[in-house]
Amino acid sequence: MKLRYDVPGDDLSLAGKASAEVKRALGRLGVDPGAIKRAAVSMYEAEINMVIHGGGGVATAELSPERVVVVMEDSGPGIPDLDLAMQEGYSTAPEWIREMGFGAGMGLPNMKRNADELRIESEVGRGTKVTIVVAFGAAGGAEA
Repeated sequence: MKLRYDVPGDDLSLAGKASAEVKRALGRLGVDPGAIKRAAVSMYEAEINMVIHGGGGVATAELSPERVVVVMEDSGPGIPDLDLAMQEGYSTAPEWIREMGFGAGMGLPNMKRNADELRIESEVGRGTKVTIVVAFGAAGGAEA
């Protein structure tokens, strides 16, 4: 099963809609709750980043009996220093986002912690593609 969502930019009220839909779909398929949680957390963090930093984009989730593969693509400014961005607490979120309780610099680290595989491809001026894989019943991730 493949699901596709357009993620609008700069509207935090809609952020999380795609990850919530995928979470529901995984539940209907009878996936282990721990794996659902890891997939939902990883996808939600990516979705928030896409809205705040990428100006929105497209999210897809491919569900199989063994795993879910989430791909989040935007055409935002890209990530100039991925190693720095992966550090807990590092944030480029604007002040107004921080005032809303977002932008603590935990998005990418939380994605990595909850995914069995995390691939980030980013080019400055062209955008970012994040691929998240969560295996069902796998020993990886935070909730295994």
